[in-house]
Amino acid sequence: MTSFEEAETEETVTCLHMTFYHPCQDNKMMFRCLNFCKREQVRADEVAKFGRDSNVCHYNLMDTRVSRIQFSLQFYRKLNSSQFCFEIKNMSKKTKLIVDQTELGYLNKIDLPWKCIICFGDYQILAEVQEGESVDYFETHLHLAQAPILQERCLPSLQPIPENGVSSSLFPSQGKSPIEIDENESC
Repeated sequence: MTSFEEAETEETVTCLHMTFYHPCQDNKMMFRCLNFCKREQVRADEVAKFGRDSNVCHYNLMDTRVSRIQFSLQFYRKLNSSQFCFEIKNMSKKTKLIVDQTELGYLNKIDLPWKCIICFGDYQILAEVQEGESVDYFETHLHLAQAPILQERCLPSLQPIPENGVSSSLFPSQGKSPIEIDENESC
């Protein structure tokens, strides 16, 4: 047998891709301690913690508005399954963590969807799980977004703007109230 035939089968590794965005990231440099564009191995029995306390968190966010431990990710295998997953837990007493549309309070946890957006404060993180087989460790691969992950949410205006684009507040109604007319009704 050749050495190629005797070599062990290479095991694929579950990888958690995380793309970070904050509107002030260029000025405040809150992501300066994150290792972007390089895969990092994390032992399967370790909890990946994100926050500002560098003594506790492996992934440091350099911002005083971030909690010492903002959130944690735990790698696990589903019961009676070969499928690996992540569980996300909010570790902040002050800030809600939103995973897609699910709001998590302090110590609340859920399974991390395969692709989701994690938000807290002004932070936006796109998380995507790439499946693997290794039971010993997983990898993280961090990226920096140059534009918001979520589209800006427009606040509804207080006054409806008519189709002609001219606001009715510019022309006082002089006491006239709008009249509703059915399509089939004649004036």
